Amino acid sequence: MATTGTADPNLNKEYQNGNSASLDHAPVNGANGSNGTAARRYDYGGNPLAHMNTGESARFPAFGGEFQPGLYRPTTERKFANPAPLGLSAFALTTFVLSLINIGVRGVAEPNIVVALAFGYGGLVQLLAGMWEMAVGNTFGATALSSYGGFWLSLAIVLTPGGFEIVQAYSPTDASGAATGNSVNAFNNAFGFFLAGWFIFTFILLLCTLRSTVAFFMLFFTLDLAFLFLFLGHLYSDAEGKTNSGLIKAGGYFGIFAAFLAWYNALAGIADDSNSFFVIPVAHFPWSVKGRERRGKTERETV
Repeated sequence: MATTGTADPNLNKEYQNGNSASLDHAPVNGANGSNGTAARRYDYGGNPLAHMNTGESARFPAFGGEFQPGLYRPTTERKFANPAPLGLSAFALTTFVLSLINIGVRGVAEPNIVVALAFGYGGLVQLLAGMWEMAVGNTFGATALSSYGGFWLSLAIVLTPGGFEIVQAYSPTDASGAATGNSVNAFNNAFGFFLAGWFIFTFILLLCTLRSTVAFFMLFFTLDLAFLFLFLGHLYSDAEGKTNSGLIKAGGYFGIFAAFLAWYNALAGIADDSNSFFVIPVAHFPWSVKGRERRGKTERETV
């Protein structure tokens, strides 16, 4: 791992303390230097562990960003993998399972199984994918994936049975049966506020997809509708504290659509000529940059 650059004395820490004069050269064999070779004589009053340049390579300081304690190797022209398919896949699977439960498929009504996915895959893995989107310079991807990773983590905290006791805190009665002052729909209303905020955030992201692809736009469009119906389903609960089943199921169906669209976009980001016999079509909007480029190319070909 030797560098090709010329050794720079300024890079040697042992010469930066003003004691460079303490290291002088003395002849090896007497004052006359009979063999003509000079050796470096150390002053042990200084730093006996000092590292000197040997040979033609320069020992650079360790680069903390790489966590590399040896020679510094430049990271120019390094290529990162695309983290978006990982984040989309984590989002898709967690959304798929929760949406099936919201619909009530095969009589499953309790969302406890989603807690594991929300912590491990939809939460942690998607958050990590969002951070790598930040590293590759994709502001939209970093904001979206990291935020939805936080969504799943926060949802898992809410739904953890007996863990954080968030649901129990909104109960009309406490453990002894005494009234707490909460209404029967206190949790439904609070959870509706929670989902309404995510509806607004998803709508903001939806506006930023209008110049991308149809597949990407439809992902956020169906997801936004899912949040819309889910938060309305909680806010329009009945007098007994039961959510509006019709609205919740509608949100579940749109969540299923969003999950499959997320998988579709993930596949479009994974499949290329190295692993697939075909390219996944994503249908660029005609007013997008790619759409205008293709339209201009077609017009030139017809001239």
